[in-house]
Amino acid sequence: MSPSETSDPWTVSRMIAWAADDFRSKGSDSPRLDAELLLGRILDKDRVALIMEAGRPLNDDELRAFKQLVVRRRRGEPIAYILGQREFYGHVFRVDKNVLVPRPDTEILVGLALKETQKNDQFGLALDLCTGSGCVAVSFALERPNWRVTATDLSAGALGVARANAERLGASWSLNFREGSLFECIAPGTKFDVIVSNPPYIPSGEIAELKADIKDFEPRIALDGGPKGFDLVDVIIQQAPNFLAPGGLLALEIGAGQAPHTASLMRAQGFVDTASHADYGHIERVVTGRIAERDA
Repeated sequence: MSPSETSDPWTVSRMIAWAADDFRSKGSDSPRLDAELLLGRILDKDRVALIMEAGRPLNDDELRAFKQLVVRRRRGEPIAYILGQREFYGHVFRVDKNVLVPRPDTEILVGLALKETQKNDQFGLALDLCTGSGCVAVSFALERPNWRVTATDLSAGALGVARANAERLGASWSLNFREGSLFECIAPGTKFDVIVSNPPYIPSGEIAELKADIKDFEPRIALDGGPKGFDLVDVIIQQAPNFLAPGGLLALEIGAGQAPHTASLMRAQGFVDTASHADYGHIERVVTGRIAERDA
């Protein structure tokens, strides 16, 4: 039964239950959360307030606005795009169709970069390739305020989102955004203490098998890693030694099953101390390696 098919009052709790049932039937992994987030946006309430006001009836304007958001979610549009934001590493990032929705597992990339740079946390140079929404670069910059961070992306639209996030979150003064593919917009001879990247790594043939909210809405340029998923990963590993200072760290997010190839190529390019790091689902998600220190 839809909200237009009954004279009984549509309270907060009833609307959430109705929308959650609808989303569940469409295959949502988090139907109730989806419903609560969307209704919270309409009513300008957080989830706790929705519980406290469970018996509050919605007026016609609120019902109409909520149904419009339900239709968008029913079609598979990601909640983050509908809301225009997603929380990442303790900060709220603005997102739209120009960028991937930040994933919790990508927080592993930020955490490792911070952990591996603790010894020189007072100053350093960092580079984030394929920055997208800027979630990695901005999160790192906020934790390392004395560092200078450069972030690149091929997409002008993505860089616009990243710049806006940096400005809103107070990190723009230490961040430099550049448009271009990987290292092509970095001056030769520039040496970074850490290079991080969450590049496209999904094999082209697997894009069609992804969930609808990913394949139909998120930018393919940020997903498609070529026939085997390694097109950009391989280039980053091959070129990174030219842009890393002695002892510098390379940290790459990769797909499930891609860690062995990634670590092997790193070692072939002279990286030492290579290691794979699991995400929250126990999948090897990030591979790290260092450029050897020069002999004293």
